[in-house]
Amino acid sequence: MHKLVIAYRLISYTELIQYNKRSNMKHQSFIKLCLLVLSVALGSNLYSQPIGLVDVRVAEHIITVGGPGADIPGYSSEAIQIALDALRSRGGGTVKLNPGIFIIIAPVRLSDNTALVGSGKETVLQKSDGFHTSFIIDADWGMLKAYVKDVSGFKTGMGIQLFDDAHNQGWDVTTAVITDIQGNLVYFDNPTVNDYISSLNGTISNGCSVVEVVGAANVKIADLVVEGNKNTNDYINGCRGGGIYIHKSKNCVVENVTVNAFNGDSFSWQVTENISLKGCEASNGDGLGFHPGTGSDRSFVENCISHHNKGDGIFLCWRVQHGIFRNNVVYANAENGFSIGHKDTDNVFENNKVYENGFHGVCFRDETEQNSGHRNTFTNNIIENNGVTRESAGFYIGGETHDIVIKNNVIRSEGKGNQSTAIIIGVKSSAITAVDNKISGSKEIVQEK
Repeated sequence: MHKLVIAYRLISYTELIQYNKRSNMKHQSFIKLCLLVLSVALGSNLYSQPIGLVDVRVAEHIITVGGPGADIPGYSSEAIQIALDALRSRGGGTVKLNPGIFIIIAPVRLSDNTALVGSGKETVLQKSDGFHTSFIIDADWGMLKAYVKDVSGFKTGMGIQLFDDAHNQGWDVTTAVITDIQGNLVYFDNPTVNDYISSLNGTISNGCSVVEVVGAANVKIADLVVEGNKNTNDYINGCRGGGIYIHKSKNCVVENVTVNAFNGDSFSWQVTENISLKGCEASNGDGLGFHPGTGSDRSFVENCISHHNKGDGIFLCWRVQHGIFRNNVVYANAENGFSIGHKDTDNVFENNKVYENGFHGVCFRDETEQNSGHRNTFTNNIIENNGVTRESAGFYIGGETHDIVIKNNVIRSEGKGNQSTAIIIGVKSSAITAVDNKISGSKEIVQEK
């Protein structure tokens, strides 16, 4: 008890020295350590003044948006962006969104050290109605303008994407924001990344992300709902957009955010470090639920829900490594629950519930040995009743995948779906450790030949 008193009570050197003299040898070394720690504390904390001499202490900048009592009263992406741009010039801060429906015509773009925080489910960011038209002439590589057939559905400040039949997926699509419209000529802020040919159905569409973080660090998005309005909007692929889209960024947190009915991936983060998603929900989207990829290191996905999406519930794309996927619920997606593939290595999956998805509960895609998703670990997950649309496995380990650990999981089939095998090991996969799993209602382990 006397050790705790010394460690946590602010006392003088004299008191410590006197106590040291009265203590036996058993305690004297501890007292000397306390003296050393206290001397450092006195020198660095009690007598130093780092704030107020050289560095200016500044209160957090908070700008409210939405409604007559807010700093910026509008309910639009333009109003939100005005607030975010003001914080950018001040080095960061928080944009607080009041309850209401905000109509989004362009991605709301966050910068360094900035938070976008809603008021819970009463704050809704709703994508505006979709519009698209064709090119009159080709939109060549590197251009900042396009001649189009019909500009009636466009306006300055609107988010757009450009593509044709040969360049309509992945990084081949150009995304930008309209900066001016003159007649049938649309100007925008990002140069085209391909030659888009008018005879190949060259298209400009206002399908775009709703919230976007590009080239930024220390960002937070929290406590809001994104309504994607997918029935009127064109699809945008997850490399170039999403309901929440993060690209070339690090140290970002997305917390208590729901993305519903987005025509694309609900949450997409590409080329990132230390991205955390907590308590988020991806529902009814026409793409993937959660999509880390293109080299995303140390992703952390916890207490999230992915359901009723047209693609996989959680799709690890390329080079997703050293991530943790914990306590998530993944169900009723049209494809796989989890999908893992190209260089997606050294991840941990624990305490997830994966059920009633269209295909496999967990799928390792077909990759060469150099490119497979090695050294992934699954513990304490529940994988059940998958294969709603076709015969499936709880775990399907394809490609030349090796060093996978599947331990202490519940893998069961109880009649719903067609999860006929607990674990299928592909003909070229190896070093698969499957121990202490509780398997019921299906074949246990099948080695393909």
